[in-house]
Amino acid sequence: MQATAKARFIRVTPRKARRVADLIRGLPAEKAQAVLAFAPQTASDPMSKVLNSAISNAEHSADRPDVSSLRVSRVWVDEGPTLKRFRPRAQGRGYRINKRTSHITVIVTDDGGERTERTR
Repeated sequence: MQATAKARFIRVTPRKARRVADLIRGLPAEKAQAVLAFAPQTASDPMSKVLNSAISNAEHSADRPDVSSLRVSRVWVDEGPTLKRFRPRAQGRGYRINKRTSHITVIVTDDGGERTERTR
């Protein structure tokens, strides 16, 4: 059994969000929540919300698995549209500033009774 959650148009650059996604990939869901709660990166807050949503989706599915048996099987961050802004510079020039967005996807699966942890 697997459950999916997506968050789109998150105002975090994909490169920074992928660093946080690498922290929780393959971990049990409870441990991933703890890692995200204490991660200092800005992207950990929206990633935590998506993970909690995926866990909630798994709980409300047909067979209602226990949260302790869930693990983060797949996490990926895609690039969303870029907001283009301009900063005024000297002599009437304008420099472009790109404000990047991300699409975050988290899939949690039921271990089937096996508690496997990612090895580092």
